[in-house]
Amino acid sequence: MITKLSHTVIYVLNHDSAYEFYVNKLGFKVHTDAPMGEGERWLTIAAPEQENLEITLMEITEGRKYTKESAEQLRKLIKDGTFGFGVFETNDINATYEELKGKGVEFIKPPTKEFYATEALFKDDSGNWFSLTERQK
Repeated sequence: MITKLSHTVIYVLNHDSAYEFYVNKLGFKVHTDAPMGEGERWLTIAAPEQENLEITLMEITEGRKYTKESAEQLRKLIKDGTFGFGVFETNDINATYEELKGKGVEFIKPPTKEFYATEALFKDDSGNWFSLTERQK
C-alpha cells in the first residue's frame, strides 16, 4: 500500500538560477544539494511548513535521461509556460504577493477573489507558472 508522496518534480532550465529563485525569492528550504555523477545534480527543496514533501528541481540536460532533441523540446515547452504548473498556498496572499513582487517575482495575475479562493499567478525563472492561493476562511 502506498502511504504518501515524498518527492515531486519541477523541471527547470538552470539549477543555479532555480536555486536563487526558489530559495532566495520564494523562501523554500534546501533539503538536498548533491552531485550525482555525469555532471548531474540532485537538488531538492521543501516549503518551510511542509518539509516532508521534497520538490526536486530537475534541470533538463542532454545525456542519460534526454536525447538532444527531447531536451530541446522540453526546454521550449518550459520556456513557453506550457509545461509546468503547481499551486502554492499562503495564509496572507496580499502580504505574500507584495513581498514576492518586491523580490522581483513576475506575476501574471494579481490577487483576485475567485469562487474557490483568492489567487494570484506567477512565473518562475524558467517559465513554469504557479497559482499562489489563500483558501477561503
